[in-house]
Amino acid sequence: MKKLIFSMAFLASVFAQAQNNTGYWQQHVDYDMDVDMDVENYQYTGTQELVYTNNSPDTLNRVFYHMFFNAFQPGSEMDSRLQDINDPDGRMVNNKGDRQNPDYESRISKLNEDEIGYLRATSLTQDGKEVTMGDEETILIVNLAEPILPGKSTTFKMEFEGQVPVQIRRSGRNNADDVALSMTQWYPKLAEYDFEGWHADPYIAREFHGVWGDFDVTINIDKDYIIGGTGELQNPKEIGYGYEEEGTKVKRKGKKLAWNFKAEKVHDFAWAADPEFIHDKLETESGVTLHFLYKDDAKVKDAWKRIQPETAKLLAFFNEHIGPYPWPQYSIIQGGDGGMEYAMCTLITGGEDYNSLLGTTAHEFAHSWFQQLLGTNESEHPWMDEGFTTYISGLAQKTIKGTSGNPVSGSYRGYNYIATSGKEQPQTTHGDRYDINTAYSIAAYSKGSVFLAQLGYIIGQENLAKTLNRYYDEWKFKHPTPNDFIRVAEKVSGAELNWYLNDWTRTTNKIDYAINSVEEAENGTKITLERKGLMPMPVEVTVTMNDGSKKLYYMPLRMMRWEKPAEGDVDREVREDWAWAMPTYDLNIDTPKEAIKSIEIDESQLMADISRNNNTYGEVDSE
Repeated sequence: MKKLIFSMAFLASVFAQAQNNTGYWQQHVDYDMDVDMDVENYQYTGTQELVYTNNSPDTLNRVFYHMFFNAFQPGSEMDSRLQDINDPDGRMVNNKGDRQNPDYESRISKLNEDEIGYLRATSLTQDGKEVTMGDEETILIVNLAEPILPGKSTTFKMEFEGQVPVQIRRSGRNNADDVALSMTQWYPKLAEYDFEGWHADPYIAREFHGVWGDFDVTINIDKDYIIGGTGELQNPKEIGYGYEEEGTKVKRKGKKLAWNFKAEKVHDFAWAADPEFIHDKLETESGVTLHFLYKDDAKVKDAWKRIQPETAKLLAFFNEHIGPYPWPQYSIIQGGDGGMEYAMCTLITGGEDYNSLLGTTAHEFAHSWFQQLLGTNESEHPWMDEGFTTYISGLAQKTIKGTSGNPVSGSYRGYNYIATSGKEQPQTTHGDRYDINTAYSIAAYSKGSVFLAQLGYIIGQENLAKTLNRYYDEWKFKHPTPNDFIRVAEKVSGAELNWYLNDWTRTTNKIDYAINSVEEAENGTKITLERKGLMPMPVEVTVTMNDGSKKLYYMPLRMMRWEKPAEGDVDREVREDWAWAMPTYDLNIDTPKEAIKSIEIDESQLMADISRNNNTYGEVDSE
């Protein structure tokens, strides 16, 4: 008996520990960096003191650093991928990726020694003890002098050196807009360790996953350069730069100035610098200061002035429809290529086309919520940041501009293209492992956006709005997974939704519902509906009468164990659940067939049905 009692107690203890290990935790890191930049040869040196706290239940015997700039060298994995993939990023190759052109080549493959990027750790200690380290291109592997126990902290001190590459992708020098320095992915960045283990992904093409923490960064640079980026400038008077004065260019003393920025609760740090930057700022009603840094160029000035009040409107929209922006400032900086989001800032190319600047600003600013605040693993789940951002920025622009229609209709078209092309891969595919860039882009941006829009069809627009607010409340400053989001939607709505997450993101199952037949019946009309695709959905059928009146018939999906509330003033009738395994469903209505003008499955067109030509019967009005 004693042995049995002991065994049961032991098992209970193990079980309790296992349960505790499934609780949420995340690592923490604080960076203190001092960097000296040479604007003549684009090389820099730096020191980094990094305090790392192991909040995991595991003992760590090694750590990994990202050394992103090493990707911009001939023969790198990024270079090799450009030469291997069938549809390379046109910005990173000559001749826009036309492999039929004899002059086709990766831009990285042609970089000279003084044009490449590199980032090297020249020394590294842990709590004063030397460690052993080895490079694997963009990943630095560090074997620790002492293990880091659960709940303990350790201090790494590193000296490093780097060279800013010719601008190829995101980072670099002297880009197409002639911005001198776009400093993103520029420092040795500790890799994330979470419930899945280490995320030391090589830098091949895609985006990022980082450790939350605080940054204290000092940048020593030529006195003629103006800097904008992550964090708050701590010493405007010391450097003689009036950040409080709009459009100010102050003559400064000395050869170099030390700009000190601090940022709390972020998982990245980026900056850009140029001697010709104009700096404007806008104080918003929420108390957040918006900074705008752009080239003193007549071709772009007007657009960069016009975008400022619109950015304030975007901030107000995102604050309401997601949650309050928590940091004191946000900077929009001309630099990079296209647009790319970072902590408390974004780098955006151009300005000659105002509409393009507005659209890019809306998208990149929304990333401050879907990635910088809700820090999903972009390599594993890019659709959670790119797709959600596409959805909410489209909704914001529609609201601000006062336009009508579905703001993400383009996302539906993109999804339909890839879903019917035979080239689709599940959204669970790692961002670097898509066969073609087109499949990645549509999965991340279009299909990710449709995920939210279609969720509104499933649970209702009011529940979707509440879901986004609650998602923010529960998961800000954390690393949510797809399951975390869908659980929030379940708690808000009361519906069972795992089937939706599974089919939409983990498979390439398609939605295809059809009107099979419409027949006269003894007491009205029998409409036979058919499920032709593998993916289940609740189904709404709108019957329009010859007199113009309408009635909506709603068939809940049985596995949801729930009914969507009626929306608007529509005349709606809830019918018996449709079980997924049943390929057909007979909808019997008491309206005579001759009185029916048209019948349509999903009049809202928010269901991503891949073949809408079988969704209608009769004369359906087109908008």
